[in-house]
Amino acid sequence: MTTPTETLAPTPGQTIGPFFHDALPYAGDSLLVPPGSAGAVRLHGTVYDGSGAPVPDALIEIRQADPAGRSPRSEGSLRRDGRFTGWGRAATDASGRYAFTTVEPSGVDGGAAFFAVVVFARGLLDRLFTRAYLPGETDPFLSGLPEADAATLRAAREPDGSLRFDIHLQGDRETVFLRYPRHDG
Repeated sequence: MTTPTETLAPTPGQTIGPFFHDALPYAGDSLLVPPGSAGAVRLHGTVYDGSGAPVPDALIEIRQADPAGRSPRSEGSLRRDGRFTGWGRAATDASGRYAFTTVEPSGVDGGAAFFAVVVFARGLLDRLFTRAYLPGETDPFLSGLPEADAATLRAAREPDGSLRFDIHLQGDRETVFLRYPRHDG
């Protein structure tokens, strides 16, 4: 037992997963709006490991503003009750693919429009944060990156109107991941 004056050495985190496929997905988790509703768009992609192989047991979460650039502040993302909460979760399938049905966000306070993305996957010591910017969007952060890095943060418009955002956990095409000091474990 430690006393209040003792300092404990930090210990390493445990890897996250692959247990989340049993505990975290729920019915409708990736449906921020009903399919076919006005303004609905599909945000989808594949999660790849450092060798370029699909990751079949990752979990992706998004947080976003609504089409008017407002960040929803309603509780109850697990039970949306017809409300747009701006949050969703999608597990990857056996081929590493994920998909959300949502609406395109607008930028908040005149900023660029993007989806905030969190990645959970086997072997990670903590979750990873990134952004999926809408095509054509830019901001000081994005324009300050080398073009090859900025390209990893841009969703691509598919011929069917959907948005494709592939996530590369490592390797030559590694997605740029963000660091938020208050989330450091």
